[in-house]
Formats: sequence, structure tokens, C-alpha cells
Amino acid sequence: MTTTRRIFTDEFKQEAVALLASSGRSLAQIARELGLQPSVLRKWQRRLTGSGGPSMPPRPASGGPPDHWR
Repeated sequence: MTTTRRIFTDEFKQEAVALLASSGRSLAQIARELGLQPSVLRKWQRRLTGSGGPSMPPRPASGGPPDHWR
């Protein structure tokens, strides 16, 4: 089965992120209302605002756990 990838305008993406910022509703709820996967809305939020909620600290070059976990 083939699926068609939907294309959204920049204006739609900006309005979706603005709705997320101003509505007080959760990202999951807004995504559901817009018929999106939460990960899609989160990606747009990161790209447009430079934030997207808490993130994991970068891993040290050694590949081990971060110092604050020790």
C-alpha cells in the first residue's frame, strides 16, 4: 500500500506553532486536532522557535553517560 506524503504550507506550520504557544493545550492535543503526528508538530516548533521542550544533555565524546549521572 502506498501512502501520499502530505505537504503543508509555511503559513500552516507557523499558525500551528502559534496555536500551540497561545492555547495552553498540550502538544499532543493540538496535533490530534490538526490531524498531525505529535512528532511533526514538535519538529515544526523546534525549527520555528528554536525550542521544543526539555532535551537530553549531549553525550560526552567517550560515549559513556553524562557526568551528572555518575
